[in-house]
Amino acid sequence: MHTSFLTHAKGLYFWLAVLLMVSSIVIYAIDEPTEAPNGGTWLGYALGTIGALLIVWLAYLGRRKRNFTRGWGTVRGWVSAHVYLGSALLVIATLHTGFQFDWNVHTFAFVLMCLVIFSGFFGIFAYRTYPSARNELKKSQTLDDIFLKVEELDSQLVRLTANSDSETKMVVSSAIERTVIGGGYRDQLFSRDHSSVVVGGEVVSNKGQQRALDFLVEKLSRAEGEENQSVGEIVRTFNVRKRLLEIIREDIRMHATVQVWLLFHIPVTFALIAALIAHIFAVFVYH
Repeated sequence: MHTSFLTHAKGLYFWLAVLLMVSSIVIYAIDEPTEAPNGGTWLGYALGTIGALLIVWLAYLGRRKRNFTRGWGTVRGWVSAHVYLGSALLVIATLHTGFQFDWNVHTFAFVLMCLVIFSGFFGIFAYRTYPSARNELKKSQTLDDIFLKVEELDSQLVRLTANSDSETKMVVSSAIERTVIGGGYRDQLFSRDHSSVVVGGEVVSNKGQQRALDFLVEKLSRAEGEENQSVGEIVRTFNVRKRLLEIIREDIRMHATVQVWLLFHIPVTFALIAALIAHIFAVFVYH
């Protein structure tokens, strides 16, 4: 039976995270420091040490995932620890600050930590949702398979319009030639479609292949007899092509989302470690 990283080892890391958070909150609540709570009290140092060790240890997950055949534990176990102990870090680090924030390297490190944690929450959602969503979307096909189907439909549409009037030929052929898929990260993330089509001698937007389809449907409504059957077959084929292009764009969007998340999450993690070092250095040198 498949076990999710969220329920790994019967929720071992979940309960460990709960224990850490509850213990930290209780000790913070009953502590009576001689000065305002801050990172410089004995409790502040203790929580800060735990937080720093957690940050470094959890950052190791990136390397651990690339070396899962050797070493202690499993990738699923490390991901489970990463999720739950990373969440606990939010409480531990906040208590470490004593809710004292200012425009300095200490608060900067705290902000970076929050960015890493909250972006990590989105990463959990993406890795839990997108793989199954992409498989369901493509129905056990690969993206290459779908691209090949689109190419086959393109060839079929060219054959179907061989005996059509020049305007229909132009609309279908230009829709095929001017179909745009992918693009930069922003285009992929927001499924932007810069496709165009030539209608009435003018190049117009063909987002979602809708303008070309509208032309064909209008043509179908006026066609009679054999022409009606011919245009009807073109419309049906074009509709199938339109749906396959939607599948391709949605798959690209989900893949790009994960890639952009990694481009954010990993560099910010390294920035956090650098800020953590600066934070520790500042504490022991200037305090």
